[in-house]
Amino acid sequence: MSDIREFVVDDENVGVRVDKFLSAQMPEFSRSEIQKFTVTRGVAPIKFSDKTRAGDVFCVTVPALQTENATDNISSDFDLDILFEDDDIIVINKPRGVVMYPSAGNKTGTLVQNILAHTHLSALGGDTRPGVVHRLDKDTSGVMVFAKSDAAYRGLVKMFSQHDLTRKYVCFAWGVPNWEDATITGNIARSSRNRQKMTMVKSGGKPAHTDVAVINAFPRAGVTQFRCTLMTGRTHQIRVHLSAHGFPVLCDPIYGRGASRLGSVRDADLLDFLRNHDGQMLHAELLEFTHPVTGELMRFKTRLPDDMEELRYLLSEIG
Repeated sequence: MSDIREFVVDDENVGVRVDKFLSAQMPEFSRSEIQKFTVTRGVAPIKFSDKTRAGDVFCVTVPALQTENATDNISSDFDLDILFEDDDIIVINKPRGVVMYPSAGNKTGTLVQNILAHTHLSALGGDTRPGVVHRLDKDTSGVMVFAKSDAAYRGLVKMFSQHDLTRKYVCFAWGVPNWEDATITGNIARSSRNRQKMTMVKSGGKPAHTDVAVINAFPRAGVTQFRCTLMTGRTHQIRVHLSAHGFPVLCDPIYGRGASRLGSVRDADLLDFLRNHDGQMLHAELLEFTHPVTGELMRFKTRLPDDMEELRYLLSEIG
């Protein structure tokens, strides 16, 4: 079924190209994708090169998209690290390098498909994302909760949308701050230059808030181990916030700016690790929430994965 959406042009968006305006309103689509949609202004079709006017109302018809079904290709490609399971939820320690759910480029071997090989998940998440109430990037490891029952799905979705839970991450980032604790706030939106990236913006976007604390500083290596508490849950939030303030996460291929930093690394073992490791050094360490059905307080804390433990050892040897 097609999805019909309406967007009204406000004063800040007057005089921009229609396709640029619409891509800002629908960041999940590229500008080239939007140009294939049916768009009208009033009753008349428009040209995407037209400029917007104050009060314009655009009606966009988004055609039904072909998506991968998570129930296809169910398999146990890796052993699940199950932290907790009952009739309503399952809590998993996600490994690095595993995609959350099927997509065009990842039809098999996803976390959801492996969970489905073990147990059922709530269908309220849809065919592609059953039981999914939050997500981690492919190369971020750590604790996650999935809904098995519909009641749990509804309760968890509300909890995450209202940020009524605790989420803490550990990461290693370039730079050594002159502070022990900091609060980073700033709206985040999809980059207009690179649709795969998010960026901090002065206007628009969605509010984002991250509390950051220093765990260990390694001044000779120019690296710090941080604990980050998410007060909101925006896409790539920690990676964007830290990078924007001069502390990009190590081995982050999108925000890490690693090439410009590697020249300062003098230790051969650390340099070899950073050059050859895939995936940002970011781990979802702790998840604390109220069980959506029983009301019990649930708290799950996970150890650093082996690669981050190796990195910590290398850094501690340098000092």
